[in-house]
Amino acid sequence: MTNSTRTSLLATVAVLAALAGQSALADTSGKRIALSNNYAGNSWRQAMLRSWEKVTGAAVADGTVAAADAFTTAENQVTEQAAQIQNLILQGYDAIVLNAASPEGLNGAVKEACDAGVTVVSFDGIVTEPCAWRIAVDFKQMGKDEVLYLAERLDGGNLLEIRGLAGVFVDDAISAGIHEGVAETGKFEIAGSVHGNWAQDVSQKAVAGILPSLPDIVGVVTQGGDGYGTAQAFAASGREMPIIVMGNRHDELTWWKEQKDANGYETMSVSIAPGVSTLAFWVAQQILDGADVPKDLTVPFLRIDQDTLDESLANTEPGGVANVEYSLEDAQEVIKAAGM
Repeated sequence: MTNSTRTSLLATVAVLAALAGQSALADTSGKRIALSNNYAGNSWRQAMLRSWEKVTGAAVADGTVAAADAFTTAENQVTEQAAQIQNLILQGYDAIVLNAASPEGLNGAVKEACDAGVTVVSFDGIVTEPCAWRIAVDFKQMGKDEVLYLAERLDGGNLLEIRGLAGVFVDDAISAGIHEGVAETGKFEIAGSVHGNWAQDVSQKAVAGILPSLPDIVGVVTQGGDGYGTAQAFAASGREMPIIVMGNRHDELTWWKEQKDANGYETMSVSIAPGVSTLAFWVAQQILDGADVPKDLTVPFLRIDQDTLDESLANTEPGGVANVEYSLEDAQEVIKAAGM
């Protein structure tokens, strides 16, 4: 081999190596991801944080990322969470996974993060700032499905609506779906509406307060974390127990099973899996790794019916929520599906 030929081959190898390097994904072992969470006052949020700790702890231990710290604000306040996001920017996090107190109220802080080169992935409580990514179930369809289920079971009547945290995207979307379902089926009237804040104790108190002013209720449409408290309020009132849509919490599923075994009580249960936080983590990791990820990703909600109740309850820890945790491969499949 002549020197000129050797030089030419070495140059070709160098070019190929450079091209390969350009197509290779970045290494995220030195990247730091933070979770900004606006609220932790119910079993769903606690399960969400446990899922985050479990999955991200393993990812830190195996060197996938350098850190995956979780931060929760003391109050569900936009100003407090905006300040938290600004602090995370100053602390040098490469990505912020965000469960937001408001879809619009945090857009300024989110834009600041993006402008500083920080990747922002919102989930559950998503934001509308275009620079951020969004992961959500179709909450509106979830609310509508509750009414469609009741329409299959009942000839009509009055419904009680239990809402979540006021001003949060999730609450607005589920409620919109419920009202759309009521309008389309033409079988029901919303006789009353209270905010249960996705918590059993708050829901029980709110329902107990409104029941004396309501006509007969045939069904209760909910948002999760409110079904058991609602059932307790109805039981205390002496009224006939309506069909209460549940929200995948252990206490809700336990009460449902007890009623089913005792008198054949039948309902359904639906919610977003708390483990969606782990999907958001892997999506953030993939973005930092150089993957092309669509801005909007949708995951299915987790529904439990009469024939899957026993199995779902057996797999749900006391005090917890029926759950699915996501792997890197799951996230890659969701990203791939969204890009089709």
